[in-house]
Amino acid sequence: MAAPVNLEKGTANNNVMSQGTEPSSILADEKGGPTLGRTLTTDTQPAFPVYHRRFANPSPLGLYSFASTTLMLSLINVGARGLTVPNAVVGMAFGYGGLCQLLAGMWEFASGNTFGATAFTSYGGFWFSYAIISTPAFGIGSAYTGEAASQLPIAIGIFLEMWFIVTVLIFFATFRSSIALSFLFFTLAFAFLLLGISNLLAEPACQTAGGAFGIVAALTAYYAGSAGLYSPDTSYFILPVGELPKLKD
Repeated sequence: MAAPVNLEKGTANNNVMSQGTEPSSILADEKGGPTLGRTLTTDTQPAFPVYHRRFANPSPLGLYSFASTTLMLSLINVGARGLTVPNAVVGMAFGYGGLCQLLAGMWEFASGNTFGATAFTSYGGFWFSYAIISTPAFGIGSAYTGEAASQLPIAIGIFLEMWFIVTVLIFFATFRSSIALSFLFFTLAFAFLLLGISNLLAEPACQTAGGAFGIVAALTAYYAGSAGLYSPDTSYFILPVGELPKLKD
C-alpha cells in the first residue's frame, strides 16, 4: 500500500510528504511496483489547501451594505423628492443589506470577531425580515385587512422597537472599539426608537426625525467602512476612527 500522505506538511517548494518519506517515493504502486517519479505540489494538485490563507477583512463589505440600504430607506423616511412608499428598497434589502451583510457576518465568525459577527449577521437578518414584510407574496401585509388593518402600524412599531433593543445592547459593546463605531450605533438606536414611535403613535414628525438619524448612521457607516478599506496596502491615506482605550492586561 502507498504510504499515507500528510497534507499538513510541506517543504519550502510546497512539496507535500508524509513523515519519513522521500518526495520521490510518496506514490508507490499498490502491488509493490516502482514508485512514481513526481510529488504532490501546488502545481500538480492546485486545489489542495496546503497552506492556510488569512481571511480578508469582511467589515468594509458589511458596513457598506448596511450603509447603502439604510441611507436609501432613510431618504424615503424623510420624504426626499416627495417619496413616501418605501418598497423600492426591497431589492436592496434582499441583495445588499440582507445577503451581503449576512455573508460578512459569517466571515467575521470565521475570523474570530464576535462583535462583527453578531452585528453584521443581526442586521443582515433585519433587512431580510424587513424585505419579507414588504413583499406581498409572503402575505404578511395582507393578513392585516378589514378589522385588523389598524393593527399593522402597531405591529411594525413593535418590530422596530425590538431592533432598538438589539441596537442598544450592541452599542454597549462598542465602548472599547472606536468613536466612529460607537457613534454609528448611538445614532442607529435613536433611528429605530423614533421610527417605532412613529408607527405606534402615528407621529409623522417622529418618522422624519428617525429618517434623519438613519442618514447620519448610514454616513457614519460609510466612513467606518472606508477606514477599514483604506489600508496602507490599498490607499495612500488612512481615515482616523478615534480609537478608544483598550482594556490593559
